[in-house]
Amino acid sequence: MFHINQYFDGKVASIAFQTATLPASVGVMAAGEFEFGTTQKETMSVISGALTVRLPGAGDWVTYNAGDHFIVAANETFDVQVSTETAYLCTYE
Repeated sequence: MFHINQYFDGKVASIAFQTATLPASVGVMAAGEFEFGTTQKETMSVISGALTVRLPGAGDWVTYNAGDHFIVAANETFDVQVSTETAYLCTYE
């Protein structure tokens, strides 16, 4: 069964589902700046658009474009800047 979530006053929306091997969510982000927290290891893949991300412990921002992915360990926070509406797929381990 799908589970629909909205965050940051509706600027981030996701639909959670179960893949053949891992739980996942697919979603969209509107332009803005967001701080996310993890409870599990997350692999986030950019489907369209771009995410500029500051990963835990990193001082520099890195931009991930469509086709790129990044990994965030469990129990961490990370910052995201979005300049154009962006779609993503996130898997959880």
